[in-house]
Amino acid sequence: MTDLVNTAPGVWSGVDQLGDDAALRDFLDGHRLGATRITADDVADVHAVRERLRPLVETADAGGRVAGAAVLTEPVVRVALDGDAWVAVLAEDTGAAEVLGVVGGLGLLSVQRHLGSDRFRPCASDTCSGVFVDVSRPGRRRYCMPGHCGNRVNVANHRARRRARDT
Repeated sequence: MTDLVNTAPGVWSGVDQLGDDAALRDFLDGHRLGATRITADDVADVHAVRERLRPLVETADAGGRVAGAAVLTEPVVRVALDGDAWVAVLAEDTGAAEVLGVVGGLGLLSVQRHLGSDRFRPCASDTCSGVFVDVSRPGRRRYCMPGHCGNRVNVANHRARRRARDT
């Protein structure tokens, strides 16, 4: 869910990571999410889902988060028994926006229930507007993309220490 939210242009210096149908297909494939159809119209619909998810990740209102996430999952999910496990089943003609709405909504509901509201956080980097869910055991993660944002901050801090030492 936060992977989708963090594809927004504000996180990537003005570049939308889901700018066209090919990028959307790659995103879905990379997250093992199938959609039977991908069109240019789906890109706009996915952008709308992304915009609906972000405030749900950012809010401190757990009730509002749950209600908003439930709305995202309503139109296309059916619960079925598969052996001994319950599974969410999507209709075959489910579009990309609906798939991402269901996955994002169910993800928000699950995190809210099992980890609580304090695990939804903004990125600690001054140059990033990303958000994330801290699923680490100690709960001390600081960056939406540690290998990207965390590395940037660490390199900047290292260079500042080096400049201070050399002067």
